[in-house]
Amino acid sequence: MTDSTLHSSAPSKVKVETPFQRFRAEFFESRIAATAFFVLLIIMVLAILAPWITPQNPYDLAQVDVLDGRLAPGSEAFAGYTMWLGSDGAGRDLYSAILYGLRISISVGLASGVIALFVGMVVGLIAAYSGGRTEAVIMRVVDLQLSFPAALVALMLVAALGKGIDKIILALVVAQWAYYARTVRATALVERGKEYVEAAQCLGLSKTRVVFRHILPNCLAPLIVVGTVQTAHAVSLEATLSFLGVGLPQTEPSLGVLIANGFEYMLSGRYWISVFPGIALLLTVASINLVGDQLRDVLNPRMKK
Repeated sequence: MTDSTLHSSAPSKVKVETPFQRFRAEFFESRIAATAFFVLLIIMVLAILAPWITPQNPYDLAQVDVLDGRLAPGSEAFAGYTMWLGSDGAGRDLYSAILYGLRISISVGLASGVIALFVGMVVGLIAAYSGGRTEAVIMRVVDLQLSFPAALVALMLVAALGKGIDKIILALVVAQWAYYARTVRATALVERGKEYVEAAQCLGLSKTRVVFRHILPNCLAPLIVVGTVQTAHAVSLEATLSFLGVGLPQTEPSLGVLIANGFEYMLSGRYWISVFPGIALLLTVASINLVGDQLRDVLNPRMKK
């Protein structure tokens, strides 16, 4: 047998696909989800770079000129730059205000989502692992919380606490933590009855280690999906509260505030004051929801369409 024959008969190396590569391939197999992901990525990059790519800081009243108020898209401001999306009634450049508003919306959604996830995760794990009366009491509180619409709970809390980003985040955490608690509790109940948990208990491991080192990692997949959807919900809730006038003050260009500022001008033909912030809000919420929907299909194969 020649050397070439031996070389050709040698076993070829099999390329092993890592879990991340498999997840990436399954996620981007949907064109809609891939488009939504890149749209969301662009929105986040623009929001982060807002101070460097916008001609005006809408927070700085020294840069806002009332004489620039209600200019049509493409008009030139008194400062010399072009307002490609027009301006609102206060003279703020809508392009700048929208990007700064996206910074607020995304930061509020992420901050409230992370805090609510942590609170709900701890409560749900305690309920699932403790069982008995402790679980019954915790889940009755969760059911009571979920019996009220999240928007109504957030509205009442913000009306009582006052305006401000910290007040909105607190209200959204109170309105959302129960969703995470129920999700974690349902998943942890399934994991608690499996053999690896019984083995960990037989080894004499502490309850804290069993819960957080063994049960919790297997509850992360549904938590990621719920967290993504609830982030979109938090963004829309913040815009709703600001639109109603109980969220952020008028001096901060939240998307909800911008939409509310242009509502009175809709019938006079100055559509851009409300329409452009509304489109930005719609794209943000829709892209997050589409990404969350694809994450649900990838992380739970039984949910695949």
